[in-house]
Amino acid sequence: MDTDDLEPSVKKPAVKNLEEMSIEALQDYIAEMEGEISRVREAIAAKKEALSGAEGVFKT
Repeated sequence: MDTDDLEPSVKKPAVKNLEEMSIEALQDYIAEMEGEISRVREAIAAKKEALSGAEGVFKT
């Protein structure tokens, strides 16, 4: 079995046309993206912590 089969397929979100967006809409979009970046960073930190804990268990 290939490990790629276990990974969910991830589709890229549609690219927004920034030319059509107002300045306010662009600022809102930036805030939304910064929130998503923060969420991803938290997920990475949690996974690193879990990995570190697991490595500690197996280094006996």
